[in-house]
Amino acid sequence: MTLLPTHPPLARALAERNFDRLTQVQTAVLADDAAGRDLLVSAQTGSGKTVAYGLALANNLLDGAERFERAAAPLALIVAPTRELALQVHRELAWLYQYADARVVSCVGGMDPRREQRELAAGAHIVVGTPGRLCDHLRRGRLDVSELKAIVLDEADEMLDLGFREDMEFILEATPDERRTLLFSATLPRGIVALAKEYQQQAFRVEVAGDEGGHADIEYRAIRIAAGDVEHAVVNILRFYESPSALVFCNTREAVRHLQATLLERGFSVVALSGELTQNERTQALQALRDGRARVCVATDVAARGIDLPNLDLVIHADIPNDPEVMQHRSGRTGRAGRKGVSIILVPPARKRRAEVLLNLAGIDTVWGTAPQPDEIRKLDQERMLKDALFSEETTSEDLALAQALLAERSAEDIAAALARLYRARLPSPEDIVDPGADRVKSRAERVRERTDRETVQGSKPAKSSPRHRMAEEDTVWFSAAIGRRKNAEARWLLPMLCRRGSIKKEDIGAIRILDTATEFEISARVAERFAARIRRPDKEDSIRIEALAGAPSREAVREKEWTPKPHGQNAKTSDKPAFDKKAHYDTKRRDRGEQAHAGKPRHESGASAKPVFGKKAKKKFRG
Repeated sequence: MTLLPTHPPLARALAERNFDRLTQVQTAVLADDAAGRDLLVSAQTGSGKTVAYGLALANNLLDGAERFERAAAPLALIVAPTRELALQVHRELAWLYQYADARVVSCVGGMDPRREQRELAAGAHIVVGTPGRLCDHLRRGRLDVSELKAIVLDEADEMLDLGFREDMEFILEATPDERRTLLFSATLPRGIVALAKEYQQQAFRVEVAGDEGGHADIEYRAIRIAAGDVEHAVVNILRFYESPSALVFCNTREAVRHLQATLLERGFSVVALSGELTQNERTQALQALRDGRARVCVATDVAARGIDLPNLDLVIHADIPNDPEVMQHRSGRTGRAGRKGVSIILVPPARKRRAEVLLNLAGIDTVWGTAPQPDEIRKLDQERMLKDALFSEETTSEDLALAQALLAERSAEDIAAALARLYRARLPSPEDIVDPGADRVKSRAERVRERTDRETVQGSKPAKSSPRHRMAEEDTVWFSAAIGRRKNAEARWLLPMLCRRGSIKKEDIGAIRILDTATEFEISARVAERFAARIRRPDKEDSIRIEALAGAPSREAVREKEWTPKPHGQNAKTSDKPAFDKKAHYDTKRRDRGEQAHAGKPRHESGASAKPVFGKKAKKKFRG
């Protein structure tokens, strides 16, 4: 397909980038019906929309010429929600218009405003910026929009979500009325439609988001994981796919810091992006990803908006997104411009229903499965090693001489084993993953139905035994937690904490003895080894140290102060103390007070005191 026969400079730039065909959004904005009109475009991120509006504006900006005249007041203004997206748009338009002698200037927050002022004063054909910085230049008279022919609002829905509505309205009102307005948005909520009606004139509407909602070039997978296996699942997924660049999303800054530290400890080259970083730190992190010094980026949603990483084939949702739009924006970082990508969401059992609703609302067909196991990863490592570029490189005379010297001293098997060790040493070790199992993620109705069917086959419902009875018949292992009565330790919150930290059930915990500075408890020997492995891992929610006891106290020693989980409907706390009799308690206290008051004083036969008793009036009369 001949892309732009009337604009040879743009066609030349596209040919150098191996553009052989237009994407769907690019074809739509260049259609005859859209020529010269305001555009309201709904297009997903990664669909090629930057090049699309760059091509759509060519007729307005060049006006039939092949090259721009000397730069003066800007002819086009591009508004983007974030610094990263604005700088990305700046780079895209710079190479697209490079042979048309276009001067493209960026104005974004976090950069030196005085440098931007000098560049604007020197003249620009296209200005790209963020809403806040553009408004600042407009108010100070540094940005002249009197000659503006077109304005583009890129990812307008994101700008509304970030609170830039007033800034967008200020920019639109400051620009000439006869301008051409192009509004691009991944979704078209009411706010975007209202903005288009107010500031656009008979806009031509284009929708190229697709019927399925997600990207056709993205493979979506949902991974079932145990509640405490998020970090280990991320490690194994990164090792399994070995993507040149991967993006891991978390919902909070604290989660980003924690996961980055975990991956660094495991040996990954990883950087973090969050709102607390300075612009210089963000730029350095992105540059490390682009030049290959880092392979993994852990980021929050806001920090990752608008970034475009080369060779990004993998997106991992370590935390489930808050809504379908966020899910699509996250996943849209991969599968861009025809590249294939994988988007993986990690789903603990308690979040399965929420994940299903989210994926359904987003219109995404997902393949459910479990996290890669270490054996699968090691098998892939072996296949990758055999295909490594090390074996395909040309062998020099020095290499042959060293190989002959090695063969003279060592056997071929020893040399191959050493090479395998060197290859594995540069790879992070895979983690053991607990498979939550299909039963852990089945719906309540399915579990009830299966239980009913099972009882029908067996003919009768099996009798239930209490946890205390079962634990008395099993071997147990004693553990100690570094918290006691002095720090308000209570069994009602210790029990769920132990279940969560150790990935065990309430029935696996026996007696719990709360001491002054520690708490001792017994765990069924069936799960003790797994429990011990779990508690050694760092925990985000609490930092209580738990360790196995060298010697287990006898059951008789803890019987008086033990606490054992009870079945539903029974009191959780047990005690051997007799029930408190309130009436007998106060009768005893009154009797004791009476004996103390009359000790050593004569009494009548009736038992009353010999001292006369006066009422208030009698006392007053007697004293008077």
